[in-house]
Amino acid sequence: MNKKAIRNEYEAYSVPGFYEKFGDEYRNPHEVIVKRVIEESVNRWQLNCQQVLDLACGSGEVTLALQSSGVTNITGIDPYTYNAYFQRTGKQAEVYTFEDIAAGVLTGRNYSLIVCSFALHLVAESRLPLLLYQLSLVGDTMLIITPHKRPQLKAEWGWILLDEIIIERVRCWLFQTP
Repeated sequence: MNKKAIRNEYEAYSVPGFYEKFGDEYRNPHEVIVKRVIEESVNRWQLNCQQVLDLACGSGEVTLALQSSGVTNITGIDPYTYNAYFQRTGKQAEVYTFEDIAAGVLTGRNYSLIVCSFALHLVAESRLPLLLYQLSLVGDTMLIITPHKRPQLKAEWGWILLDEIIIERVRCWLFQTP
């Protein structure tokens, strides 16, 4: 599936409807770029990858890229693609939604790095502040990989933009908590 086709599928089924219907066989068509972005990010920013949260983990694109760089402690979360994630990574993903996370389901956890790839731009802007605040309570460094200029995070949501990498129009933003 190409990027345009997925956008059309989102329009036909809604975002949750698409992943409910096709989540088991989902593959990010930009996986090669995601891998390049992850490699560049880890090297350029000397990221602490002791305990990583692969948020909206899809079929494991970020997890696989991190594993190829030697990272082992990765937790995947995705309520729709957990079967595809398991098939590709051999790891069980937790099935929490963004709404669950905004409600505090991750309270008490601590991640050295949160990576959210190709997902936060799909969250309604009105839902972002609480979600991002809750994420700031469980980690202090976050990468957002997006094919857009969205989402635009605000400092009052708990995150400050430090830097950006762009590879073939895919953006990777490095955020930290203040």
